[in-house]
Amino acid sequence: MRTMPVLAAVAAAALTAAPALAQRDPAYAAARVAGQVGEQPDGYLGVVGAGTPELQALVNNINIQRKKQYTAQAAAGSTVQQMAFVTGCNLILRTQPGEKYQTPDGRWLTRGSEAPVRDPRCL
Repeated sequence: MRTMPVLAAVAAAALTAAPALAQRDPAYAAARVAGQVGEQPDGYLGVVGAGTPELQALVNNINIQRKKQYTAQAAAGSTVQQMAFVTGCNLILRTQPGEKYQTPDGRWLTRGSEAPVRDPRCL
């Protein structure tokens, strides 16, 4: 079946994207530490609870940059959605204790010392 090789290629591309996604500005880092933003299973950043317009603008800007990156990497034989999903799996896996992430059922959790709850399709 073609899906597995494509997803493996997507996973490899997502791992190479990690350095670009890891560049964080101070406002993003502060919002992350404060638990105001978190990683979502779809590969995009989300606002936890009710955010300010400034916080929403910050998240929107980061998500626009992520989508550009996913689109560029999808040219290698996957879809933007596949690229975003695999990256979301990896970003959630890399959250640190105290950081927020969204579970597949939509709950926001704070990462503890245990592994995060991820979509069962994550590799």
